Amino acid sequence: MDDRPKAGEVIQGRTFSEAAWEDIDLAEAVLVDCTIVATAFGAASLTGARLSHCRLTRCRFSHADLREAVFEDCVFADPETQQGVSLAFCRLDEARFARCDLTHARFEAADLYGANFEDCNLLGSRFPRASFHRAFGGKVVRTAARFARCNFELADLSQVRLPGCELAGSRFREADLSGADLQGADLSNCDLFGAILDGAKMAGVDLRGAEVSGLDLRRLASYANLKIDPDQQYRLLDAMGVDVQIG
Repeated sequence: MDDRPKAGEVIQGRTFSEAAWEDIDLAEAVLVDCTIVATAFGAASLTGARLSHCRLTRCRFSHADLREAVFEDCVFADPETQQGVSLAFCRLDEARFARCDLTHARFEAADLYGANFEDCNLLGSRFPRASFHRAFGGKVVRTAARFARCNFELADLSQVRLPGCELAGSRFREADLSGADLQGADLSNCDLFGAILDGAKMAGVDLRGAEVSGLDLRRLASYANLKIDPDQQYRLLDAMGVDVQIG
């Protein structure tokens, strides 16, 4: 008997452990207060699915389709093993994560165009070769993603391309943003203390209200038209070795 959840089904309060969910179809399914442990979602379909207050520990989503899926108040991190969820080669177009624990999550080669993360913990997360772009026609390529008030402490965002995207209110303490393309992005009220920004493109970035102590503009690839508050100029100049005398 196949007791696997099905597309469009509403499931509440169930526990699944080491389930064989390769190629499972959970499109438009609703899962509430469920626990899913050590389960592989290889080539699974969760398009339009909605998961709320669920725990998905030691799970792997490989080549899964999570377009327009919604995850609210879900925990993906295993505190005992410090293992995060793997979302390698997944389609996450227009997916939404709200108040989720994605500690040590790995988004390797994931398609994240239009993805929306709000108040999520992305401590130590990694985004190697992740894409936030979509091609429209021959030469039109657009970037879209939103990370609002997220914790990226110790995350690896090196070489990530997020031009024009919203990252407002997020915490990037000791995160690796080297070589990142952040041109025109909204980093207002972000915490960038100790962030690695060597070679990052930050032309036109909105840094108003952000913690910029120690940010050496000389190490950036670009910073023309940077938006800052008047009091931030002293911290930026101090990081460049300029002794600012006031009065």
